Amino acid sequence: MRITAVETFVLTNRHALVKVSTDEGVSGWGECTLENWVRTVTAAVERMTEHLLGADPLHITALWQTLARGGYYRGGPVLSSAVAGIDQALWDIKGRWHDVPVHELLGGPTRDTARIYAHANRPGATGDPVRAAEHVAAGLDLIKVAPQSRIEFLESPDRLVADLAAVREAVGGGVDIAVDLHGRCSVPQSRRLLPLLAPLGIAFAEEPLRPEHSDLVGTLVDCSPVPIATGERLYSRTDFRRVLEAGVALVQPDVSHAGGITECFRIATQAETYDARIAPHSPIGPVALAACLQLAFAVPNFYAQEQSLNLHLGPSDSTAVLDDPSPLTPVDGHIPRLTGPGLGITVDEDAVRAAVDHGPLTPGSPTWHHPDGSFAEW
Repeated sequence: MRITAVETFVLTNRHALVKVSTDEGVSGWGECTLENWVRTVTAAVERMTEHLLGADPLHITALWQTLARGGYYRGGPVLSSAVAGIDQALWDIKGRWHDVPVHELLGGPTRDTARIYAHANRPGATGDPVRAAEHVAAGLDLIKVAPQSRIEFLESPDRLVADLAAVREAVGGGVDIAVDLHGRCSVPQSRRLLPLLAPLGIAFAEEPLRPEHSDLVGTLVDCSPVPIATGERLYSRTDFRRVLEAGVALVQPDVSHAGGITECFRIATQAETYDARIAPHSPIGPVALAACLQLAFAVPNFYAQEQSLNLHLGPSDSTAVLDDPSPLTPVDGHIPRLTGPGLGITVDEDAVRAAVDHGPLTPGSPTWHHPDGSFAEW
């Protein structure tokens, strides 16, 4: 079997797919997305195609090495996301060729269901109590919220804590709440804030520091009673080694950013050595979610899966690129083990081609500024 074509499809500024075709009629799909930079990533995929055409798609590790290291310059979000999308598609092909889901090729299932969580946010606050209650009523027992405004360098944490208290009151004591700080806090601000979250039973605090300050995460782990999670903007085992050695409880590699299933499986194994679990980052499309779930079913140290499709609330336009979204439909806050071949889903190619956006994309993440005009983290 040989690769005959590699195609990319830009759907939105947060959503791009790659299709790898073969001479045996078996094809695979991956999500080669980097939010706000999708056309840059698809350009990298197209550049990597020269290493794929005519190659055996079943030789995934060999191809991964060539794609990740063969251009001399390597790593970073753009190239790692391009490799990630192609890697997902190659695993999809391998699973379909052998008529098994990808997690069977990774050693077999370690669980029957995968816990998911959803976001509950509203403008100008940290969390939406009404939205959080809706998620819980639909069966979820883990909710994540994030501040929807900038955080000043030494801003009082009182408002953020009060907002989280309102979310806790809305969902009750039997539900886990996580807070995503989006890298907006300074080290001293984090040291003041994190202990105040413990009485609210916060499950984990995500990315309190910017990724370039990963070497400082250990100072927070040492002072925080709340477990620390990070990793959505880390892209390799080397990046994750620093935060694992610092003692984080959860790592959050994105299967569409951190080198695909191949590299994220290694990151999960690496995390085991440090008694840490994985909670893969994935607020994007259904192909990426399916790839994350294959990882979740294969590794023993899975914690929970982020998702933004919200199928627990009913049908979603986000799954329009699938023939049948039912494999991704949760039951009591968990998605049952995917049993279909490859990634466990079937992409509707006609729907993908019809949804391609050839024009200018809508603006991406907002750019924030402090009152004095200086840049603020979004």
